[in-house]
Amino acid sequence: MAKHIVCLTFDFDAMSGFIARGMTSPTPVSRGEFGADVATPRLLALLKKYRIATSWYIPGHTLETYPARCREVFAAGHEIGHHGWTHVPPALLTRDKEEEGLTRANEQIKKLTGSYARGYRSPSWDLSPHSIELLLKHGFEYDSSMMGDDYTPYRVRQGDVIELEKPAVFGKTTRLIEMPISWTLDDYPHFEFIRTKDWILPGLMNYNLVLENWINDFLYMKKILKWGVITYTFHPFVIGRAGRMLMLEKLIKKLKAEGAVFMTLEQAVAEYDKRAPFKK
Repeated sequence: MAKHIVCLTFDFDAMSGFIARGMTSPTPVSRGEFGADVATPRLLALLKKYRIATSWYIPGHTLETYPARCREVFAAGHEIGHHGWTHVPPALLTRDKEEEGLTRANEQIKKLTGSYARGYRSPSWDLSPHSIELLLKHGFEYDSSMMGDDYTPYRVRQGDVIELEKPAVFGKTTRLIEMPISWTLDDYPHFEFIRTKDWILPGLMNYNLVLENWINDFLYMKKILKWGVITYTFHPFVIGRAGRMLMLEKLIKKLKAEGAVFMTLEQAVAEYDKRAPFKK
């Protein structure tokens, strides 16, 4: 029987992403505050309306800054995943600093939910050479930071050797399941406008054109696969503004009409694991 799974995911960065980029003046901080104080309640109400459970990846900084709001997310039945301590990409951290943040944030997640996170998503989707080793060491079941497929989960390799002047040498497959993502299915690059002295992210795309792209990505999965998973990535301070909320509701209604089965990433991982058990 055909089954086409949709995972709606939210990176609840609040102000942590701006802080990680050195943007600590009042205006960028207020953008993060909007995500926590205004957008998140809107999103929780919309998801409750359509009875959809989703996955929220929350940095430790947000967990400690907005504990009450994070409790609301968890109480509403949504999965709480790991998103680092700060929003600094692991590729920019030492191994010790990466593990320190992994452990520190996981303790906050356990304090909130009663258990450590099963899923991890790296800030800015940039893993370090140590990330897979650390995720396995700390008992994670899945990662959602890579782009090696679009609709089919897969097992993560460990120990790749990648050099400019030599052919790639691929490492061994691990039990860690990858739930692939894509920048094309992320609201941030489409909609956010950021200007610094060194670079500009233009954003501000037409809502309806992006909506058409996102719907077509689901329709193509239906066309070519009997079973697949598509993962959309949102940020409360991005998707929670005005017309984007209307766009998100239109997306949900259209996907439901097309027969989408909404799941958390944790639920989709469990289904994939049954379909394709790990062979040592």
